[in-house]
Amino acid sequence: MSFSALSRRSALALLGSAALASRKAFAASPQTLRIGIMSGEDEDVWRVAAENAAKAGLTLKIIPFSDYNAPNEALFEHELDANAFQHGPFLTAQNTANNFHIVPVGNTYFAPIGLYSGRWKSVKDLPQNATIGVPNDPSNEGRALKLLQTLGLIKVSESAGLTPTAIDITENPRNITIKELDAGVVGRALPDLDGAVVNTDWAKKAGIDVEKQRIGQESLQNNPYVCFIAVNEADQKAPWVSTLVNAFHQPNVRQSLLDVYHGAIVPAWS
Repeated sequence: MSFSALSRRSALALLGSAALASRKAFAASPQTLRIGIMSGEDEDVWRVAAENAAKAGLTLKIIPFSDYNAPNEALFEHELDANAFQHGPFLTAQNTANNFHIVPVGNTYFAPIGLYSGRWKSVKDLPQNATIGVPNDPSNEGRALKLLQTLGLIKVSESAGLTPTAIDITENPRNITIKELDAGVVGRALPDLDGAVVNTDWAKKAGIDVEKQRIGQESLQNNPYVCFIAVNEADQKAPWVSTLVNAFHQPNVRQSLLDVYHGAIVPAWS
């Protein structure tokens, strides 16, 4: 190997070491954090959190996304320092599928999934042979079927864990037909169904009256679908993490969540 090649290799090694040292220094005491969130109402909420963080000497750069898969990829690639948009089952699936090492560090809010109907006033009114729509993606379909089980309409196999599908239904005394639809479609299909299990944000976008048409809803207690702030595992104990979480866990952020979402979501920290 030539001297010049060795020199280039040495230079690259030094640059790599310097970059690593810089990254470690930033992780220990950053001045600015890049936070990935979903575009929409969360942007208003995080403006309040950013104001809180600024008072603690931390600048938050809020980066909105429209693709639910993108914030975890960006976090894993260190294009973000944290993100805040997902619940536990979604993160578990993403970590497993992509070999990410992302962990939750502080709860944000809970968006309960609900059973809605334009035809019936209560769960007990649902007739024999009713048709109920559910989201067709694994995480949300499992969540929907678990809700129907909690409401006493069906039973699903325990072996399916948090992601049962229609084939995992073991008891169906009312002979309910489960109609699997895209998460963005199921709410709009409600007029053609006896009921539909819809995520809160999609229910609002579909024009569903979430108060008047809701006949069943998840409980917050011991619920795995609470959303949270997440970071790379290597940053989990970095000093800035507690400052970031504390900036969100404030009364003005709680009020912003209630105002922006008009009561459709629940703050999920005590």
